[in-house]
Amino acid sequence: MISRTQTIYVTLDPFLSLRGAVLHHFDQFLAGLDDAEFPCIWMTGLTRAQLDEPRRRLGHHDPFIGESGCGVYLPEDYFHLKSGKTIRLGRFTCIPIAKPQPAAAEALEDLSTELNISAVSLRTLTQRELSQNTGLPASEAEQIRMRDFDELFFFAGASKSDIARFSEEAKLRGLILENLGPFWSLSCGADLAKCIRELGGLYDRALRAHALRLGIAVSPSTDASHALQADAPLKSLAAACDRTLLLTEQQCTPELESRSGIVDPESGLMTATKNPRAVRESREQDCFYLHSPQVWENVLATILSRR
Repeated sequence: MISRTQTIYVTLDPFLSLRGAVLHHFDQFLAGLDDAEFPCIWMTGLTRAQLDEPRRRLGHHDPFIGESGCGVYLPEDYFHLKSGKTIRLGRFTCIPIAKPQPAAAEALEDLSTELNISAVSLRTLTQRELSQNTGLPASEAEQIRMRDFDELFFFAGASKSDIARFSEEAKLRGLILENLGPFWSLSCGADLAKCIRELGGLYDRALRAHALRLGIAVSPSTDASHALQADAPLKSLAAACDRTLLLTEQQCTPELESRSGIVDPESGLMTATKNPRAVRESREQDCFYLHSPQVWENVLATILSRR
């Protein structure tokens, strides 16, 4: 039963390796949220097939947002109310934000052909090629291409100017192109902010009150304000949530501390200075040093203080 008024939206991928190993002691955070009975919504570029085992192992029973904002996946009977247009995908009721496959596969093929830029879809690879390109055993590699919405691919022999041209044309066609590191994702309409708002609306209806939406993400930048503006996924997260907590890969530099706040070297928690602008920004988001031994204690304390 949903009885709390805070919902926690977490970017999962920095905390889970492709082999399913938990990173940065993320399981400690999940245990704390379970104790507080706060729903934890995972936001990930992974597929529902890739999440099956981690969800069982970590006891995750809440909804998740999959394939980089393509759809909201609801466990069976999680909400006892209807949510407009939904589709059934395996054991989940899904709110589709992007167009389901084969829309993205066809869009990728058309775009690649018309621009004469070689884009190799993962679904076209042999099992051996797929394992070689992902570095995963056959069964785990196969889960990567079992996609409901987006199409994963890599450029073959494309120059930077080719990729820029590809990106510009994709944008003109209303397609969403995202660089996921070794691979690229193409979808017909992925929208992380819309996913959060759709799911947030369901929580609001279930509670008959507004459920505070708190986003948590990892940023390589120590400048929270800049990160939330420069990084598109982070910007979407901040736009859709009431509050955003950032875990930074590096501690703040003295120059940044003088502008935005002071970081406690032990806790990694940023506190505001008397600078009015810094105080205003600190009300909108908080920063924590990801590698601090007390990082999850501090994050949980911050969340619980706004219960």
